[in-house]
Amino acid sequence: MADKILFVDDEQNILEAYQRHLRKKFDIVTAVGAMAGLEAISTKGPFAVVVSDLRMPGMNGVEFLAKVWEKEPRSVRVMLTGQADMNDAIAVVNEGNIFRFLTKPCPPDQMIKALDASIEQHRLLNAERELLEKTLLASIKVLTEVLSIVNPAAFGRGSRIKKYVKHMTSKLGLSKPWRFEIAAMLSQLGCVTLPPDTLMKLYAGQPLSDEEVKIYASHPSVASKLLSSIPRLESISQIVGKQQMVFAEGGDDASELAGEIELGGQMLNAALRLDQLISNGVKREAALVAMRKEDIYNPDLLEILSSAEVVKGSQEVRAINTCELMNGMILNEDIMSKSGRLLLSRGTEVTEAVKINLMSIDCNVGIVEPFRVLVEA
Repeated sequence: MADKILFVDDEQNILEAYQRHLRKKFDIVTAVGAMAGLEAISTKGPFAVVVSDLRMPGMNGVEFLAKVWEKEPRSVRVMLTGQADMNDAIAVVNEGNIFRFLTKPCPPDQMIKALDASIEQHRLLNAERELLEKTLLASIKVLTEVLSIVNPAAFGRGSRIKKYVKHMTSKLGLSKPWRFEIAAMLSQLGCVTLPPDTLMKLYAGQPLSDEEVKIYASHPSVASKLLSSIPRLESISQIVGKQQMVFAEGGDDASELAGEIELGGQMLNAALRLDQLISNGVKREAALVAMRKEDIYNPDLLEILSSAEVVKGSQEVRAINTCELMNGMILNEDIMSKSGRLLLSRGTEVTEAVKINLMSIDCNVGIVEPFRVLVEA
């Protein structure tokens, strides 16, 4: 009885009949009218199944179930309708908004079969969604950890700009901010194809040759292509691909999604440039002044970035050895091998993969110790 079912009708006696016939088999909640139904969604949900009458005063069943889809998209929706409304009901089903429709009066055995099928549909959809989410998270984790090992400087930069992007999404109040934050973390994925010397020159503010500029300019498209093959990362792939896009006043986006992708690209572009300037010793205020003069960044985002901090929360600097590393620590300086190779750059967040990699290097080559990290105070 864990899967709750909401019945919505404008006639109390019909709802009472549902309770009498179905309460022994299902966990039933009833609401008189669409407005009461929406309140029940907010206060008594979530519901595995929502069953609504088509003809209701004020807000009909089609309008009500559309709002249910907005508030609780994981609920399976069922429509009850009279014979006279059959054509309207079929149209709604064909639009893909309703799982089933039933004619009134609906015999109890037919109703039970329909509810059993709806609950099973709910479980299948959520099992598939959960699998996709776990696969998605695992894919992102693998990609970021591979980047941290193969190209620690690029990984460190992605970790830093994620904080800027998170600050911007918070101030803008964007829905689904995780998309923009993941795009920030993965924005440097294409750098795995670049020569390390090129990246180090770029991060140090040194001029690049024409060939190096051309190679570096290609890394967003490389990352975008890699990400586009992962289910549910399509929009993130497009944001990553637009990270070097110049801001243009009054865009001509054809859809809300296109607008979000362009905004995501603008956030990445501004965050990356700010990170580059700060990494080269320019103070945040001076960096933002310089970026405004360049006139290629969204001015609203620059205003938001004026209140951003590289490291959030109360933290202190601590000198430690490799064996003392813990997940979540932030490197406050580059970690170098005793042979002089850069292993991890300042700003990198320590993960399990990072620890394992450093332990292995320390055993075989040796690491310059101690090094400074940021930890919670």
